[in-house]
Amino acid sequence: MKAVQFRAHGQGPELVTLPDPVPGPGQVLLRVTAAGICHSDLSLMAAEPGTLSFAPPVTLGHEAAGVVEELGPGASGVAVGDAFAVYGPWGCGVCRACAAGRENYCPHAAALGIRPPGLGSPGALAEYLIVDHPRHLAPLDGLDPVQAVPLTDAGLTPYHAVAESRHRLPPGSTAVVIGVGGLGHLAVQILRALTPARVIALDVTEERLSLARSSGAHEALLSDAAAPAALSGLTGGMGAAAVYDFVASPATTALAAGAVAADGHLAVLGIGRGSVPVAFGSLRPGVTVTVPYWGTRQELLDVLALARAGRLSTRTETFSLDQAPEAYRRLSEGGIVGRAVVVP
Repeated sequence: MKAVQFRAHGQGPELVTLPDPVPGPGQVLLRVTAAGICHSDLSLMAAEPGTLSFAPPVTLGHEAAGVVEELGPGASGVAVGDAFAVYGPWGCGVCRACAAGRENYCPHAAALGIRPPGLGSPGALAEYLIVDHPRHLAPLDGLDPVQAVPLTDAGLTPYHAVAESRHRLPPGSTAVVIGVGGLGHLAVQILRALTPARVIALDVTEERLSLARSSGAHEALLSDAAAPAALSGLTGGMGAAAVYDFVASPATTALAAGAVAADGHLAVLGIGRGSVPVAFGSLRPGVTVTVPYWGTRQELLDVLALARAGRLSTRTETFSLDQAPEAYRRLSEGGIVGRAVVVP
């Protein structure tokens, strides 16, 4: 089969040919129908040797959708031909967190060598994908796989962040979304679907601000030197009840820390190496700071249900497997608005 791999630190992705995988006991083989490309893949490939929990080569792609091609011995609950999205943050399956469907916070996965597809295990940028257990399959139930596949991360991650902080967003409150890319434009829609809050979105280009407005943002601002004053003015100097930073560069975390209200909530979701100082006097009093990771199995079902109800729509641009290296190049240059999706 064809696959796109991260093969060496500091190098771009490569299109390779690999043997077709065979499912082992309890596993499911999917024929991939869509795979999302994420900015975090660029960070993997740029990482210094020895800094990751796994070593290349590895097939990329942690957003996956496909059709069941074959069941391994003992696998049950799904049938050949069924269409699914893949829940990515695999856990041990037996601990307290996994029993609650919160495999994204499994405390044993790393020690057991359990890694998500594309992030240590072979990923979805290939013609076929091995899924470790049927519990990690969420029925598409008629959803277009190209539209649905970004929801497994770009939708699930902001949904998880908003679901765990929505109690802070009553009528009359304000939520701020920093970064209107693959995750941010879905975050705007999720905030509109789950809360009555006014949503303010920030980014650095007019194209992305246009995407924010079309996604439902009440206000869209350039993230520049004037942004702190603009946010202060829009919130009457009080700050926003919740701030979601999908960039997390030093500049945006500073902006986020200054924009969050007393007793507010700040979620750091980007991988831009910025940080938020948490100490008495460094933030308004009562602020909570979280670093959410992906989402729960139930939340993936919730996200897909929102899409079926017409409440979530992903801005996508499609590529073939052969074109995936070019898609990564454009992503690294800021040339992808929304989410790049590979269709094998």
